[in-house]
Amino acid sequence: MNNTQHHKNNWVLGLTGGIGCGKTAVSDMLAELGITIVDADIVARQVVEPGTDGLKAIVEHFGTDILDEHGALNRGELRARIFSNPEQKTWLNALLHPLIRTKLLTDLKNAQSDYVVLVAPLLFENGLDSYCNRTLLIDVPVEIQITRTTKRDNISSEQAKQIIDAQMSREHKQQKADDILNNNRDLNDVKQDLLKLHNYYLQQAKSTI
Repeated sequence: MNNTQHHKNNWVLGLTGGIGCGKTAVSDMLAELGITIVDADIVARQVVEPGTDGLKAIVEHFGTDILDEHGALNRGELRARIFSNPEQKTWLNALLHPLIRTKLLTDLKNAQSDYVVLVAPLLFENGLDSYCNRTLLIDVPVEIQITRTTKRDNISSEQAKQIIDAQMSREHKQQKADDILNNNRDLNDVKQDLLKLHNYYLQQAKSTI
């Protein structure tokens, strides 16, 4: 993977996987090993917090009834507005993607750990892998994704399947990823393999500094 000029100092691992594959569990394990985690989903929320330019622009565009009673973004209302309106969705993506990308790159650059992990469900879809030195796919069969997602998010298996179908296929991700971690087995086995990968990434990071 190419190492861009944005963060010469930091070696970046891109961590991805479909919904319900257990990305958070794996990134939590890496965090326990002292590695800084930059999570695209968290950054996406941060850029529309009260007082941000992102939220101001959304309010100017959609009006104040897009806010909840505390002055924060009403995500359900926003989803409803863009769900059946491709133009509004395009407008929102054009606003948010550059804000999210800028903050991601800043956070990656400022990380102090031996290497830094960029967690993004749409790592390949949004071209974020171009900021990574190496990519790791957390992989489980689609049936497991559906089971875990319906349980966790309290949605129907049809809804879970729709979300999965909207993401890049499992096979395509497997082809694009540098490393694949099978997360459909005993947690101790997953941890052992992750530890081996972690040590490999430490070596890689040291050798590129």
